[in-house]
Amino acid sequence: MTGNGEVIETSAPIGDDVKTTTCYMCACRCGIRVHLKDGRVRYIEGNPDHPVNRGVLCGKGSAGIMTQYAPSRLRAPLKRVGPRGSGEFAEISWNEAMEIATGWLRDVRATDPRRLAFFTGRDQSQSLTGFWAAQFGTPNFAAHGGFCSVNMAAAGLYTIGGSFWEFGEPDWENTRYFVMFGVAEDHDSNPIKIGLGKLKARGAKFVSVNPVRTGYSAIADEWVGIRPGTDGLLVLALIHELLRTDRVDLDFLVRYTNAHWLVVRNPGGADDGLIARDADGRPLAWDRARGAMDAGAADLSPQIVGDYGLPDGRKAVPVFQLMAERYLSPDYAPDRVAATCGVGADRIRRLAAEIADVAFNQTITIEQPWTDTLGRRHETMVGRPVSFHAMRGISAHSNGFHTCRALHLLQMILGAIDVPGSWRYKSPFPRPIPPGPGPAGKGAKPNTPLAGNILAFPHGPDDLLVHDDGSPIRIDKAFSWDAPLALHGMMHMVIGNAGAADPYEIDTLFMFMANMAWNSAMNPGEAVRILTETKEDGSYRIPHVIYSDAYFSETVPYADLILPDTTYLERWDCISLLDRPIGSAHGPGDGIRQPVVQPDRDVRGFQEVLIELGARLGLPAFVREDGSPRYRDYPDYIINHQRMPGVGPLAGFRGEDGTKRGVGEPNQNQLQRYIENGCFWRHHLPPEQLYFKHANKAYLDDSKAMGLIGKADQIVLQIYSEPLQKFRLAAQGHGAKQPPDEATRARIETYCDPLPIWYAPLEQQQHDVSGFPLSAITQRPMEHYHSWGSQNAWLRQIKAANRLYMHRRTADRLGIAQDDWVWVESRNGRVKGQVTLMDGVNPDTVWTWNAIGKRAGAWNLSPDSPEATRGFLLNHVISEWLPAQMETEKAAQRFANSDPVTGQAAWYDLRVRVTKCAADEIAQTDPHPSALPRPAGLSPAPSIVREPGA
Repeated sequence: MTGNGEVIETSAPIGDDVKTTTCYMCACRCGIRVHLKDGRVRYIEGNPDHPVNRGVLCGKGSAGIMTQYAPSRLRAPLKRVGPRGSGEFAEISWNEAMEIATGWLRDVRATDPRRLAFFTGRDQSQSLTGFWAAQFGTPNFAAHGGFCSVNMAAAGLYTIGGSFWEFGEPDWENTRYFVMFGVAEDHDSNPIKIGLGKLKARGAKFVSVNPVRTGYSAIADEWVGIRPGTDGLLVLALIHELLRTDRVDLDFLVRYTNAHWLVVRNPGGADDGLIARDADGRPLAWDRARGAMDAGAADLSPQIVGDYGLPDGRKAVPVFQLMAERYLSPDYAPDRVAATCGVGADRIRRLAAEIADVAFNQTITIEQPWTDTLGRRHETMVGRPVSFHAMRGISAHSNGFHTCRALHLLQMILGAIDVPGSWRYKSPFPRPIPPGPGPAGKGAKPNTPLAGNILAFPHGPDDLLVHDDGSPIRIDKAFSWDAPLALHGMMHMVIGNAGAADPYEIDTLFMFMANMAWNSAMNPGEAVRILTETKEDGSYRIPHVIYSDAYFSETVPYADLILPDTTYLERWDCISLLDRPIGSAHGPGDGIRQPVVQPDRDVRGFQEVLIELGARLGLPAFVREDGSPRYRDYPDYIINHQRMPGVGPLAGFRGEDGTKRGVGEPNQNQLQRYIENGCFWRHHLPPEQLYFKHANKAYLDDSKAMGLIGKADQIVLQIYSEPLQKFRLAAQGHGAKQPPDEATRARIETYCDPLPIWYAPLEQQQHDVSGFPLSAITQRPMEHYHSWGSQNAWLRQIKAANRLYMHRRTADRLGIAQDDWVWVESRNGRVKGQVTLMDGVNPDTVWTWNAIGKRAGAWNLSPDSPEATRGFLLNHVISEWLPAQMETEKAAQRFANSDPVTGQAAWYDLRVRVTKCAADEIAQTDPHPSALPRPAGLSPAPSIVREPGA
């Protein structure tokens, strides 16, 4: 308003309506406000009330408008009418598409449901998709985690009952020393940026351990440019130094971990290495005055070193002694590991000393009483202000499981788990260790659901999904002797195994949001070869491929039936506590997406499609007793489905009147309550529940009452993992279930170690790497997410092509200059790209941005687009298989290029050589397959993509 009373409009209304929903431009799940005009999206901003991002929104989220109106959106169901890969499709009606899908799937379910492989990519509704697969009766369901995060999830869930990233976060308000290992820049970026801002403002030290200095690492106070795959060795060297200098929180270890539990020592015996237990199965410890007794007794005064005789005559030692014996070994001394890690010994010692100084000399005390599960009242909450965070950089290696376990061990000996200033659990975590029963999949038979969860938690060999001869039950070999703790499945192995009929043939490959022909962990050429491979009779090796996606990706031409999905702004989604919630250390939470615009194409949300397919197939949970559909649509499912009495997809606003949380009757107004609340629900923990959640009686009691956990017992953190020792004993010849051959026995005995170990990545062990002197890794840029970003007109302007980045000294040694074109060669092939030189990279490492390169014609990009001509993927030089160790080794005996414990794809283990291209070679990426033709109904992209109304 001016001085004379005149009102000046400084910001004209953007539109005529504003709706809240949840972003899906990455997995962060930020709250957004979508401004609409005439029913079309005009602007997207962060929702300031949302607990995840508090109004902050990254470039990806803001650019969601261009993903909504991307020219690559599929427009109608498609049926293949030409050879696979030809791109020859006919548009069909939804009724015909559903009839085709139902026919194929009904035949499979009536004969052998294992012949369906149902694999989902960046799906955020796995509680539905996994449940649907179990109802169908196939054990062959997996999700994206086997690509990028199962090492982290499995290591955390079997060690501390939670894990980094989605299951935990640093105490951003109180930490004084923060160490980040290999965190991707495109994941969880808004909360991390908010948190780092708080750290920098308070002057806390930020150390980044990463082979590459970009993104978060670029603002770190100290960058540790480690060699890829050696993070675990660095962590164990830090542990060595802390033990050597006696900088260990013994009180924390005895109260909250199994450091004092007794381990049986009976070399060669069937009980060797198992936890000593009493007649009721309770772990034993050695009390200073009373001898062997219940390790969980409130008045215990335990010994943590020494050899002890149990009442039954067996010998036993405490876990702490086994840990100290191992990590005080000279093998883990800084001088011994420095050359391997590429980090100087003095620097390792300094980092250990700094961490110890902050942890033990700068403790934080919060004046807040609380009571532990043994009934002991604590007048204050005392914490170690050192926190750690990690992600794919340590996970996507074949030694990543033990690296993640080692990092959790470092946290435990510091006493830096869910205490003030440390790393904290995000509710609904922590969970019991292991969290629940083993995976479903045994005894699959026609027209019969599986009892239980397909992706679950083996406690030992008896829970493996293997036949009596030891062969795998699942097509991807998850939960077999090849990968016992493959909690997320091994999505990257399904096409290769199906193509080799190993362990059997499948009939239908059903995929959702899974661009298998052009992704992060598999070789695109091999995937395409198998998808187009035919038998002697001319039929395809994989007879039927059904694919659902919203966009024309590289995989669309290789499917037989396309079920076009909606965009994230056009559909309902459930961000469930049963799946991947949006809780924080301050309390559990979940959310929804609501349709803010209506589709202008003949498309359907995949969840709707899945529910209709379930009804058409007569899956018991999706039909009533008379065979009619149980659920009208996906919103009806969200409201009324109950996984157990009172527990459904959403935890908020339950009960008939919406006043219950966690457990309560279905509320028919539940979705409207979420919409009114900004499309999320959050329960705020009271102050006495904010820390020590693994042993906090009030927190655990409340979690049980809300249906988040089954019992409110203390969750004892596991330095020593008895389930791993059970697998190891089986490999040593004990028990009814044992590995089927000597090679597998050796793997299990070596890698199922109950204490964290470090070993060189398997691919590098099994072939001569002398000719491939450089590690090669990929990172995801903050402005893109997986393969989605570079179809977006706005985000393309930030990064439409990628380079191979290498250290200046390395390039000089190889005679390579800025902008040169080079060949990147591995044992598996070669790819051509253009070089950019930099200083902020480990000198023995080259890297590039992932998922920028596109196959010509895909995503409705022009064949001469920079993504196709100057963008490339390292996938072309990655193999899904480890090298055969013997020329005579049969294919069925070869192992996946994956972590031997979890099956995590090991695409960061790649070793390459880089050579300058000849002067006469074309300045274009290679391999450069022919352009994909546009499918029916997809018009050519306009030369300029504009937001609607512009």
